[in-house]
Amino acid sequence: MGPSFSTLVTGGTGFLGRHLVERLLAAGRHVTILGRTPAPDLERRGVRFIRASLDDASAVAAACTGIDTIFHVAAKVGISGPYQEFFKTNVLGTRALLDGARTHGVRRFIHTSTPSVVYNGQALADADESLPLTTDCPSPYPLTKAIAEREVLAANSPNLRTVALRPHLIWGVGDPHLVPRVLARARAGRLRIVGDGKNKVDMVHVENATDAHLLAERALIAHPQDQFHPKGDSNSVAGRAYFITNGEPVLLWDWINALLKALGESPITRRLPLHTAATIGAVCETLWHTLPLRGEPPITRFIAAELAKDHWFNLGAARRDLGYVPRISMAAGTAALVASLRASRP
Repeated sequence: MGPSFSTLVTGGTGFLGRHLVERLLAAGRHVTILGRTPAPDLERRGVRFIRASLDDASAVAAACTGIDTIFHVAAKVGISGPYQEFFKTNVLGTRALLDGARTHGVRRFIHTSTPSVVYNGQALADADESLPLTTDCPSPYPLTKAIAEREVLAANSPNLRTVALRPHLIWGVGDPHLVPRVLARARAGRLRIVGDGKNKVDMVHVENATDAHLLAERALIAHPQDQFHPKGDSNSVAGRAYFITNGEPVLLWDWINALLKALGESPITRRLPLHTAATIGAVCETLWHTLPLRGEPPITRFIAAELAKDHWFNLGAARRDLGYVPRISMAAGTAALVASLRASRP
């Protein structure tokens, strides 16, 4: 790969998106970002910035002109909210991008999905890509992301090669979402151990998630005529989805408490049974749906399940087909995160 490959990154100013853009620039690539948040620093370095949202179909289509690879990282995320708002961005936005890609002859489409597309209400232990996409989830985010992933993979053709990656709980230095929210809730005394506190959860360091995206593009370039084959055919990459994690599932609450301890914070000790948390979540969902309450509810049925149950995944397919090997371990990533958080204290 070289400068001849032009790339479009949706959500290129977000956490994962910016890491991906930085890596593409370092490789001498021509980069266009489609997003809503300007990035003057990146524009000064030659990045073309198109300020638009995914629901602007004409702008989305135009952004695909002259592009060889699309990294579709942007999405509407959240634990609750009007379904149509998630559908507009996650489904209609993805459709517009696929239409633009086909119209303008884009060759490769790497879609950032999520493991929650296989939500089934059960614990997921060593889960692989054979699980069906969810059609019944008490959260609009997994539902709409599942629809989008299905359509991305269905769009795979000899002219447009598609692949979906499912990174789980992206974190690392500079994370603006996952760890800051955990710390804020812990410091406010609003965090509880849900369930028995022994659930194992996979996470993925942002550098590893970035590696996976670049490896997926490399695999599509290496096999441009690769057709979709049944699961188990090691020659197939296009038309597939892949779980992406650190491959080191942790006991979620032990990891959170170790992080708090390293930062001199009090550990989480108060507990809440899963059925109680789910009941409170259902009540919160109703209140936030019927009343003009701001922000997101403190808990939902979906989040209660995520906090209490196993969610870890088999990396066999990603290792085999993409050559994916996590570079940043949980221990090394956590140490760097702790050092950064300590240094950033006032």
